[in-house]
Amino acid sequence: MTNIDAGEALPETIEFNRDIRPILSDNCFSCHGPDKSKRVTSFRFDTGEGVFVDLGGRHAIVPGNPAGSEMLRRVTAAEESERMPPVRTGRKLTERQIELIRRWIEQGAKWQKHWAFVPPALPALPKTRNTTWARNPIDSFVLERLEREGLAPSPEAEPTTLIRRVTLDLTGLPPTPSEVDAFLADTSPAAYEKVIDRLLASPRYGERMAASWLDAARYADTNGYQSDGERYMWRWRDWVIDAFNRNMRFDQFTIEQIAGDMLPGATLEQRIATGFNRNHRGNAEGGIIPEEYAVEYVVDRIDTTSSVWLGLTIGCARCHDHKYDPITQKEFYQLFAFFNNVPEKGKAVKYGNSPPMIKAPVPQQQSELRALEKKLADAEEHFKTLGPELAAAQEEWEKSIDLSKPIHWSFNDGLLLHYRLDGNAADETPDQNTGKIRGPRFLDGEAAFVAGRIGGAASFDGTRFIDAGDVADFGYYDKFSLGAWVLPQGGGAIVSRMTESARAEGYSLSLDQGKIQLNLVKRWLDDALRVETESAIPAGRWHHVLATYDGSRVAGGIKIYINGKPAKLRVLLDDLNQSFKTNEPFRIGSLGGIDGRFHGYIDDVRVYSGALSSEQAELAATPDLINSIAGVQAGTRTKEQAGKIHAYFLDNHAPPAIRRAWKQVVSLRKQMEQFIETIPTTMVMEEMATPRDTSVLIRGAYDKHGEKVAAGVPACLPPLPDGVKSDRLGFARWLVDPSNPLTARVSVNRFWQMYFGSGLVKTVEDFGSQGELPSHPELLDWLAADFMGTGWDVKALQKTIVMSAAYRQASKVTPELLQKDPDNRLFARGPRVRLPAETIRDQALAISGLLVEKIGGPSVRPYQPPGLWKELAGGADYKQDSGENLYRRSLYTLWKRTIPPPSMTTFDAPARETCVVRRARTNTPLQALALMNDVTYVEAARVLAERLVSGGGATPEERITLAFRFATARRPKPGELKVLADDFHHQLAEYRQDRSEALKLVSMGEFPRNEKLDPAELAAYTALASLILNLDETVTKE
Repeated sequence: MTNIDAGEALPETIEFNRDIRPILSDNCFSCHGPDKSKRVTSFRFDTGEGVFVDLGGRHAIVPGNPAGSEMLRRVTAAEESERMPPVRTGRKLTERQIELIRRWIEQGAKWQKHWAFVPPALPALPKTRNTTWARNPIDSFVLERLEREGLAPSPEAEPTTLIRRVTLDLTGLPPTPSEVDAFLADTSPAAYEKVIDRLLASPRYGERMAASWLDAARYADTNGYQSDGERYMWRWRDWVIDAFNRNMRFDQFTIEQIAGDMLPGATLEQRIATGFNRNHRGNAEGGIIPEEYAVEYVVDRIDTTSSVWLGLTIGCARCHDHKYDPITQKEFYQLFAFFNNVPEKGKAVKYGNSPPMIKAPVPQQQSELRALEKKLADAEEHFKTLGPELAAAQEEWEKSIDLSKPIHWSFNDGLLLHYRLDGNAADETPDQNTGKIRGPRFLDGEAAFVAGRIGGAASFDGTRFIDAGDVADFGYYDKFSLGAWVLPQGGGAIVSRMTESARAEGYSLSLDQGKIQLNLVKRWLDDALRVETESAIPAGRWHHVLATYDGSRVAGGIKIYINGKPAKLRVLLDDLNQSFKTNEPFRIGSLGGIDGRFHGYIDDVRVYSGALSSEQAELAATPDLINSIAGVQAGTRTKEQAGKIHAYFLDNHAPPAIRRAWKQVVSLRKQMEQFIETIPTTMVMEEMATPRDTSVLIRGAYDKHGEKVAAGVPACLPPLPDGVKSDRLGFARWLVDPSNPLTARVSVNRFWQMYFGSGLVKTVEDFGSQGELPSHPELLDWLAADFMGTGWDVKALQKTIVMSAAYRQASKVTPELLQKDPDNRLFARGPRVRLPAETIRDQALAISGLLVEKIGGPSVRPYQPPGLWKELAGGADYKQDSGENLYRRSLYTLWKRTIPPPSMTTFDAPARETCVVRRARTNTPLQALALMNDVTYVEAARVLAERLVSGGGATPEERITLAFRFATARRPKPGELKVLADDFHHQLAEYRQDRSEALKLVSMGEFPRNEKLDPAELAAYTALASLILNLDETVTKE
């Protein structure tokens, strides 16, 4: 090494990637780099060809000849007009940087491809002078670097420190005193390894791993943006926990999340996995342009996927070529094409999940569903065996029918209202067993009746209508069906419960220019579902009209049947975000005001409380009387007639055994339908049948389309593997192909960060030219190659890391280490960092005994400062849970993007509006205030105090020692014990003087207080426990 001006030493051999590329990337790439729109000459520094290009008789770099190299002349030019970088950029190379460039040229100017784009190979283990310290290959690489820097590793951490460190790292929870004692008592060489194996097998392991993955996947329980309505993606979160606990291969973990839906015979779990790329924000605000946000969602998928698996800032190429990395704007949109075929709209559903989504039963529900399916199949099979007996019985019954006596019938299943409109509206009542309602009455005109499709019908002249009162009050999530016979002579509302058309709030089944419309409206133009039939129905003829809505809040949940047949529909608006309930009455033949009144005849209005099936729609549209059908020869009846008389016979006249069998089938079908309603949904990825075209978007604008592109990967990386389609599944397979130089490196680096506090590449999100170089490049490559070589085994990788001597070192900082390596980039000591936000809270719950170790399920709402949501969001306020939901692990806490849980964000948890793979780490007074005053921690301290008093020993010293062990895993030193004991006695004296304050303290939180304990003594122990929970050692991984 040699020195420049007594400054930092220069290496003897200059390497382009290590020494030169960072200088060029920071100072030169913006004008001489990948972005062709900003490149001022043909000379560029990011490619080997560009570095040595002929500049018209001059060469920027002449290997071995610094004096003949134009670049060196320009960076040292005295004239500002000649000097590079230009003065206007505010950049200037230092003397050290210039000398590095000069020596690099002098040594032959060997150019290297960017290190991260070269596939990792398994390097040989380096030789070290110390031959006894290393426990596995990791240590050989760490030790070689330390010896090169003139440093020695630190001693191994104390056993209590070590078991606490590894337990927190692998489970996110502290070890119990009994677990610590068992480890200390085990003198076998494998004692530590047995602890690791136990922790890796714990269900708590999957929860710990998932907590970090949720940041990367930007998982949240709300949509984000201004409205930030709740969504339900917890089934995906639970899939992640289960995948880590099952030690799913990381390559399969990747493929299923990117394209599980495209795998042959994709399972429910594989489809759930694709929720990874549906976790992005969704805008449900009024007035947005859906196409704009459809683009934003795809861009988010690219940003997230590239950060998580490639460690590249590919999003920088959205508007222009990347300024620092060899990724063009065209290549950005080739990646865009992989994710651009999801059948989604740019505007999200305000509350709930946005399509595409699936029913995602939990394992218990899957078992119940299989059992119910079998019962139903058995019942249907039994009923089928009764077919001959049923046919014979029906044939015999039909002979007994008096064909001259009218038999009116239609199925009553779910029937709420039935208006026959046969001639006396004032006396109209629903069918039997549907309950009494207020009789309808004609308004704005005299009652008028004519011969109808079934008996009589009401006549409407565009003025008169029927007010049926406060009935059929449907809303947002209700399933319902509206049916009637109509003979149109004009247009207007058939039935409705809607305000006047200027406001148009409510629902209506209407006829508009011959087309049947169903409108469910909060606001006519931007908060409604409005669909209509593609074809008009002829005027002057009777038609049966039936519209059904399944409560899904999307237009796809609406069906319209004309004369029993499903009609093709046109969606006019598909954007319902609020309930459309209104105080208006149910009307026949009118909307709310004078507009929209029907012109024609309406007969036999029926309202059902569910969405009728196509078979039921067919029955409803069959007007024939039962006696009339019976008069038709069985062989010449229409399908509809045969179905109606058969259904009537089954319900009313079949032999008792057959009716019981049929009722069992009907009952089980209802049970199945009701059970399916309880199954949670989750958003998933799907492919459109016809792929969308993808174009380069000029300057990234959603509506400025340029050149069309096909799906593909950047040229700086290997091509898609042979035989792989250029689709999302092909892209997923490419990510984990052994030829891909990034995925394995990026992944092991992020796991390393989890254990050591920072990655081997500190910029875990950026392995490009602007990212930091790896501190131990050979170690990074060894970990990546070994990870792939051992089958992408996540648990094996983590075991290797935590078994290493490097990980086991004490974290004490000596003055020498503080001077030479303040950030522990050389790993000459063990990791020492503050615990993640979730672990701090979970640790307090575990230490106190409050923690509920239940895996999975819907997100919960623990303590939060009251009024926070209402104050900051202006909408519905936070509704706190009670009972065990207050004490679940933090990864189950409901995550509202615009107002994340304050106890989490105080300790640097991100809002999860975007992908985060490296959390910030701050130290603020607010953190100490939260630990001292947040009800979660005060209650935990009180419940811990109860544990101490009830079973922690006979003396204060014994109880203090136990509390200290709960929090730190070790026993307090004599001096520490004295300080804590003195504090306890001081607090005890204070609270005995002020018992009201004592009672106030020990009454915080909802967990029942042990009223047998003296409030003053309990308050003193609570204050002591709070002090211990606040110790720096408690909230730090030592």
